[in-house]
Amino acid sequence: MAVVLRLKRFGRKNRPTYRICAMDRRTRRDGRAIEELGHYDPCVANDNSGAPSFKLNEERAKYWLSQGAQVSETVASLLKSSGIDIIAARKG
Repeated sequence: MAVVLRLKRFGRKNRPTYRICAMDRRTRRDGRAIEELGHYDPCVANDNSGAPSFKLNEERAKYWLSQGAQVSETVASLLKSSGIDIIAARKG
């Protein structure tokens, strides 16, 4: 089973919020997740810095990367901003 770390959309029209999830590659965007790792709200700025607000369980994200999970572009940028090096996490 190929696992991907990607976003799952929630919220109302024109006001999205996302959950960061570990999902099977074949699952649709808003389908069943293996595990939910955090959330991301692009509309809310965090502490007047202008950066989007997100929360992530870094330990579980590193676990999935060490197991060979692929990462979507958006989740990769979120992991990078939280200080997780994807290549180093894959090596364990």
